[in-house]
Amino acid sequence: MGPADILSPHTPEGKEGLAALLAHPERAVVALDFDGTLAPIVADPEQARALPGAAPALARLAPRLAAVAVVTGRPAGVAVRYGGFAGVPGLDHMVVLGHYGAERWDARTGEVRTPGDHPGVTAVRAELPGFLDRIGAWRGTWIEDKGGRAVAVHTRRTEDPDAAFAALREPLAELARRHDLMVEPGRYVLELRPPGVDKGVALSAYLREVGADAVLYGGDDLGDLAAYGAVEDLRGKGMAGVLVASAGTPETPRELLDRADLAVPGPEGIVALLNALADALG
Repeated sequence: MGPADILSPHTPEGKEGLAALLAHPERAVVALDFDGTLAPIVADPEQARALPGAAPALARLAPRLAAVAVVTGRPAGVAVRYGGFAGVPGLDHMVVLGHYGAERWDARTGEVRTPGDHPGVTAVRAELPGFLDRIGAWRGTWIEDKGGRAVAVHTRRTEDPDAAFAALREPLAELARRHDLMVEPGRYVLELRPPGVDKGVALSAYLREVGADAVLYGGDDLGDLAAYGAVEDLRGKGMAGVLVASAGTPETPRELLDRADLAVPGPEGIVALLNALADALG
């Protein structure tokens, strides 16, 4: 995919959205997921790191925009650390909306704002090890503590990740209901977190805050569909928008690809897209 192709959405809405972003970048936001979008998917999420070119590409682009944002299920501080975003010249207009918007890191201050632990998440975190043992969870299943706002169960390391994932969906959904939580499925991961918080809610609120007229959103997994839905809703109300799929592996959900205006080959494609936008804006 060359520079010309990477700035060529295949839908009319995407073409209009890109044109609006390029015409008035000072009123536009580029928002991106982290894992699978800026950072390659790895077996151990604690080893995930943004591609070396990600922060420099964002720094090239950010000064021309209203803002750049990372919208992630990770704690905001973790995404900042794994992304290498702190102290990068040019990223003054950057925010990281962590825990699906429940936390926020602003580059200008370097501070993270957080609402504190959710009681349901605290209870589930304590209960999960015994719960998984009682239901005979497959060897290799493991728990990721995502701070006080979410906890996730991964099956990628099991002998049969798909079967383990399917076997866990309903038991974890029942556990979540008992603690007034919801389950968000992803690629070989089931995340338990409070309801009413998702990437779409976080993105919409931030776009209103900065008064954006255009947005480009890029993601790679089921959790990004809420952000896709928010952009589609805002397009219906007159905002320009571009939906980008980071399609780096065969695991990329079909629904994401079907709704995207543009698909790029994984995090490398996202970095190329950011650089192409910066080049187009001079």
